[in-house]
Amino acid sequence: MQSKATAVDQYITELPEERKRVITKLREAMKKNLPKGFEECMGYGMIGYVIPHSMYPAGYHCNPKDPLPFMNLASQKNFVAVYSMVVYANSEILKWFIAEYTKAGVGKLDMGKSCIRFKKMDKIPYDLIGRLAAKVTPEKYVEFYEKAIKK
Repeated sequence: MQSKATAVDQYITELPEERKRVITKLREAMKKNLPKGFEECMGYGMIGYVIPHSMYPAGYHCNPKDPLPFMNLASQKNFVAVYSMVVYANSEILKWFIAEYTKAGVGKLDMGKSCIRFKKMDKIPYDLIGRLAAKVTPEKYVEFYEKAIKK
């Protein structure tokens, strides 16, 4: 379910009320904790947090015209999703996240490579998503990213 919104506020305005609350709260947790250097934007039909070209001119290897994605937030048809490229690029952070999610006691983790899916809106560990957002600086993420794409 990809939005055609061109601005984050527009994206949120178009959501059903229950999803607005959840997306807004996740967005706040992420923005409050993201290290300096990441920028919020719309990308791929969802809210994105990226390393801008001014900081990483090479951009995203899949499309160098796009800034390097770090995290995304989306309201999908049957769930809310947080996409975290750092859990995909760094196995230590993935292990940390899985352990912390289990400790949070919010149920079974539903996760793909970078996609963390939340089907139960009352079982979202907002604090943990904030801590995940804070886990690495843009500079450190670029190191993980470049190491991962060279494999």
